[in-house]
Amino acid sequence: MSTWTTVLLASGLSFVLKFIGYLVPPKYLEGKKTSNVVALFPVALLTGLVCVQAFVGDHGKLVLDARAAAALAAVVALLLRAPFIVVVLVAAATAALIRLI
Repeated sequence: MSTWTTVLLASGLSFVLKFIGYLVPPKYLEGKKTSNVVALFPVALLTGLVCVQAFVGDHGKLVLDARAAAALAAVVALLLRAPFIVVVLVAAATAALIRLI
């Protein structure tokens, strides 16, 4: 299968899934439990993506390098209630310093 075939199939599947979302009756989307899940779902997806990018290397093996240290530094900055731009700068500086060493 070529790359363009894969891209077109993924685009079509994305469109169909989005369209199916409009067909779901509103009574299934209302409610406290559903709204809590919907509110936390993007956070869970983003966390999973960050973890994969920071801790998984080639061939699916766990790697602890500058990316992992930068993620840890970002978590510490977030726990200290730093503004987002400061968190990004702390993570970038940490990764740069570790790669320099």
